[in-house]
This record gives sequence, C-alpha cells and structure tokens, in this order.
Amino acid sequence: MNPTAVLVHGAFTDTSSWAGVIRRLRAADVPAQAVATPLRGLATDAAFVAATVAAIPGPVVLVGNSYAGAVIGAAAPTTSNVKALVHIAAFVPDEGESVLEMAAQFPDSELGPHLRPVGEDFYLSPEGFRHVLAADLPEDVTDVLAVSQRPIAAAALGEKSGPVGWKTLPSWHAVASADRAIHPTVQRFGAQRAGSTVVEIDGSHLLALSRADTVTELILDAVAKSA
Repeated sequence: MNPTAVLVHGAFTDTSSWAGVIRRLRAADVPAQAVATPLRGLATDAAFVAATVAAIPGPVVLVGNSYAGAVIGAAAPTTSNVKALVHIAAFVPDEGESVLEMAAQFPDSELGPHLRPVGEDFYLSPEGFRHVLAADLPEDVTDVLAVSQRPIAAAALGEKSGPVGWKTLPSWHAVASADRAIHPTVQRFGAQRAGSTVVEIDGSHLLALSRADTVTELILDAVAKSA
C-alpha cells in the first residue's frame, strides 16, 4: 500500500488549494488527505496536524505549502508514521527559529506591503492577493480566492519552532522561482540546509493550483521512495 499524502495549506488559503493535486494523486493510486490547518500558532497548528497524522493507518508523506513548511517540520518529530517531508514554496525554519527570522536573513518579498491586520490576524489585501500569491492564475480565479481567504494569527509568524523533522527525515522542495510571497532565496536556503531534493518551478507562490502536475510528480517521487 502506498503511503498517504497528507497535504497542509498555508496562510490565506484552505484545503481547496490541493484539489487538483488530490485528483492526480488518486489517479496514481496514492491516498491523499488535506488538513484544514487552524492557522492560530505554530505549536497549535503542528499539534493539530500531528493528531491528524496519528489517526491515519500506515506510513505518511507530509506535504506543506508556505507557512505550512514550518508546520510539517514541527509536527513530524511528534509522530511515528511520517516517512518524508515535501515542501512546496515553503518556509523551512530550524529549531528555535521563526519564519519571520528566517525570512529576515534574505531580500524582502512583496508580501509585507499587502498585509492587512484585522484584530490579531493578518489578511492579504484583495488587490494584493493575485499579485503576491497567484499572478499566474486566471483573474476570475484569484478574485474568488481573495475574498474567501483564511487569515493567519499574526503571532504564528513570529513563533519559534520546536524540534524539526527535516533533520532526520528525507525531504523534497519545489522552489517557486517567480514567488513574490516567500523570496526564492529563502526557499533555496531552506532546501539546501535540509538536504532536500529540489525542483525549481517557474511559477508563483500557489504552485499546487498553478502547477499541479509538477507538484504531484514531486509528491509521487517522495511517496515512491517512502513505500
């Protein structure tokens, strides 16, 4: 039996961002499950993902986009059945490091000017959503995504990670070379530090939507080598 691919979305999106990838994985006889991440804090989100993984029989390949790269890294050490990590245009912080601290070491992305605080959360401005996250998707699609986005707790971005799974597990990374949300140099650094198998994709931040075929191929490689 193939490992189950557990797909974890990042900030400003939801489980629907994985729909195309799920269809392709199922066509390849790979079970898949998308997790509705709380986006409340790194430790909280990691615990939620770990609990989801613990309820799945058999081996799991954890897949995370964006902020969820930090989430899957923090969730993996608390599980017994995660066999590999796949990062999709993601942050890959070290233990004791937050995603903000990781990003601060490299050139700024275009995310900051488009963040809009609402209470204790961050949203992306409607006009900035397409530009920052999904410039290579049709405008009618990004218009809907912008007004249905899920916010992230501002504190989550500054929360330091606990122990990280990439130090003991094999990992893969799809680097989005046209990313305006997480600078590509941040992604490349994280992938190199983790010793990941890297694929560079000429696409924007939401690769699972705009480059579903290539993202699925990377996950299938991780699944095949984790079976």
